[in-house]
Amino acid sequence: MTSLPLISVDPDARGRRPAMPPRHLADLDLPGRQALVTELGEPAFRAKQVSNHYFGRLVRDPAQMTDLPAATRERLAGTLLPTLLNPVRELACDDGATRKALWRLHDGSLVESVLMGYPDRVTVCISSQAGCGMACPFCATGQAGLTRNLSTAEIVDQAVYLAGVAASGAVAGSPPRLSHVVFMGMGEPLANYSRVVAAIRRLVAPAPEGLGLSQRHITVSTVGLVPAIRRLASEDLSVTLALSLHAPDDELRDELVPVNQRWKVSEVLDAAWDYADTTGRRVSIEYAMIKDVNDQPWRADLLGRLLAGKLAHVNLIPLNPTPGSRWDASPKPVEREFVRRLRDAGVSTTVRDTRGREIDGACGQLAAAEDRDSDPRAATA
Repeated sequence: MTSLPLISVDPDARGRRPAMPPRHLADLDLPGRQALVTELGEPAFRAKQVSNHYFGRLVRDPAQMTDLPAATRERLAGTLLPTLLNPVRELACDDGATRKALWRLHDGSLVESVLMGYPDRVTVCISSQAGCGMACPFCATGQAGLTRNLSTAEIVDQAVYLAGVAASGAVAGSPPRLSHVVFMGMGEPLANYSRVVAAIRRLVAPAPEGLGLSQRHITVSTVGLVPAIRRLASEDLSVTLALSLHAPDDELRDELVPVNQRWKVSEVLDAAWDYADTTGRRVSIEYAMIKDVNDQPWRADLLGRLLAGKLAHVNLIPLNPTPGSRWDASPKPVEREFVRRLRDAGVSTTVRDTRGREIDGACGQLAAAEDRDSDPRAATA
């Protein structure tokens, strides 16, 4: 049996925790930023000015902050806006509508984020952890293991950076403003609970406090950490919960999503329905279609019975295979039959638009490729 995944970042063998990055204004609420500025001997309103540049104008270059005294721009920006994300690679496909960024953090960790432009919206997919401890065998990030949780600002900075890309007009055919954020990048968001919730509050607060997005346009995915789902329901947030189910039966889900050994399908779905009842938000059921593994007609029928009459929508995901993996995507006729059976059961179902296959679009693939390229042992392996 697969060992249970890690739920939190534990100290290493010598009792040390991973070093977190320098403090950034996105780690703090506005009063916290004001207190930091006054410690520098500057008037508190400077915090609001710098925050307006970062969240309102998507600017982090001190030279462009002309409303700040020239003598203090560098010091204020250096204190409030330290560099958190160092770009390693930025790739584009789908005629520029999909753009993937690979970042190196202060400690050398690699994380990914993706911008996806559509005619009516711009969505970014952001990471909440460097790596992931959930150990799902078909996921590149899960196989890499967990390095550490990201800070609130490291999470937020991904969205702010890609909001700036959208604002520059680089995504032709899409609006110039970021509208949607999905926590579906690297990591299990609810295993980094406090920082993810703080990041959500930054993303939805109006400038200068935050980025000013709609709560209803933010989606948080989880493999099913039941206590955290119930805690999220009590946060007075109206974000969408996306449950990565991937199998309707415990026998298979124990293998595909090892945390199922702790919280079974029935427990996870009960928590999801309670979340829907509390928030009024429809739950998104994420289901990766894996050839000859979870795509049998009887599993579609079982899933339909579990979800019928519930405030839920199934998002079927054609698997994006990772190099050397034994897992592959279901054939299209099998996928269509799965959709038909769910819809016949009265369950709203769509198939996710496949984006970014030619740029290692699935979570963890670009980081894994970078690790292979930078490892001198890979050339002789």
